[in-house]
This record gives sequence, C-alpha cells and structure tokens, in this order.
Amino acid sequence: MSRFAPLDKVPCPALAGFVSREVEDDIAHLLLRPLFDEEREALLLLGFDAFGRLVHLERIEGDTTGRCIIAPYRWRALVEAGIRTALMAHNHPSGIALPSDADIAATHEAALFLRTMGIDLVDHLIFVADGHFSFRTAERL
Repeated sequence: MSRFAPLDKVPCPALAGFVSREVEDDIAHLLLRPLFDEEREALLLLGFDAFGRLVHLERIEGDTTGRCIIAPYRWRALVEAGIRTALMAHNHPSGIALPSDADIAATHEAALFLRTMGIDLVDHLIFVADGHFSFRTAERL
C-alpha cells in the first residue's frame, strides 16, 4: 500500500489474475467458456501432449452443494492418455471469480500430485460471466 493511498481505498491484491472476457484468449473464450452452465458448477480437467495438443478432457459435474470432487479415476484417465501438461478450469455461478480456500487447496494438491508423475499443471481458471481468474497470471501456482 502506498503512503499516499486513501485510507478507505485499500488495494485488493485478490484482483490480480483476473482476465476480462473481452481479452480472453481463444482457448478460454471459444473452447472452455461454452462448456460451463451458468446455473451449476462444473470442473474441467484437460490434458495436453508434448506438442500442446488437447488429448483428453474430463468434465465433472458439481454435487448438490456445488462442490466438484475429483475422483481418482478422473486423474487416471488423464495420466493414461499420456499427457505432459494439464489445465484445470471451473466456473463460479455466483459470479465471484476469487478462488475459495477449497479452490486454492485443490490447485496446490493437484499440482503436487501431477508433478510427482512429471506432469505440469499449467493453470487453474475460474470462470464467471465477465471473465476468469487465472492462478498462473496471479502467480499463485
């Protein structure tokens, strides 16, 4: 916080990492965004080969509480597809793009798990109507 910042205007570091819908790249805008329902939370696990080609996609629907649980067989499907990098993406129907404590924990656990197999988690995106939050852009991955 700057010495000259107004006391009632504390900067919000949580906004770092937000990407407006107008400037989303093609993968986020054309591939991922259409796969989400505005009413229900869902999680996508995407696996890419060594050349950056999408080779596997897993879609996990949220339960009645809105939580998405990643069962071990979902990870197995990605690993057996021979992926080299992975991307996680989910939506927040609430419209709040900030990651929850559960989102942060799941991201770090997934990154550690994948790293043990030589797979890099390149990002975790949280989609809302007006854009998405990127763990990589926010330097939280």
